[in-house]
Amino acid sequence: MKPSLAGLSVLLADDHAMVRIGFRLLLEGAGATVLGEAESGEQALRLYDEVRPDVLTMDVSMPGIGGLAALERLRAHHPAARVLMLSAHHDAVIPVRALRAGAAGYLCKRCLPQELIQAVRLVGQDRRYLDPELAQQVALTQLSGAAHPAQALTDKEFTVFLQLAQGRSVNEVASDFHLSASTIGTHLYHIKQKLNASNAAELAVIAMRAGLIEA
Repeated sequence: MKPSLAGLSVLLADDHAMVRIGFRLLLEGAGATVLGEAESGEQALRLYDEVRPDVLTMDVSMPGIGGLAALERLRAHHPAARVLMLSAHHDAVIPVRALRAGAAGYLCKRCLPQELIQAVRLVGQDRRYLDPELAQQVALTQLSGAAHPAQALTDKEFTVFLQLAQGRSVNEVASDFHLSASTIGTHLYHIKQKLNASNAAELAVIAMRAGLIEA
């Protein structure tokens, strides 16, 4: 029987080498060809331009601009790009953002190996995929429109919020996003207003309570 991913090319983007090795072995075992590996959003964008894979699997949380911002930039230059976003977290806020930004699929990395193969196969066929354990939660979030205060943030504010909540400085975020520190500072002001937070520590607590980052 032909392997389920035969003829499909994949680019892996994750900042953990062991995760990339595991994904590579799993996907190649199912017949896919892994064209390259990236450890940051910026590197994923560069490699995508070079190898043009059928599917890009990309972690949400990576150094630099991170997966969500990389997804937005990629889709702006390659509207037909098929991207499967992955995360270690079981929240509904990020999947909604990722799907709205153009991801074809979203999967929690705690899934069984067969789920990853199934997700890559469907995304490679230009179909949508959403982690079954998240589907109901995501649907309820979209219906309610405000399951978490972070839903009130714009896409740019949400991306900046995730970066700052992980302890990165305004200047570091500004450098990664090629924006001025004053622009990031303005985003930070609006973020704190919308989330009723007074400092970066409170932003981190809000993100942790929502399952957006690890404690």
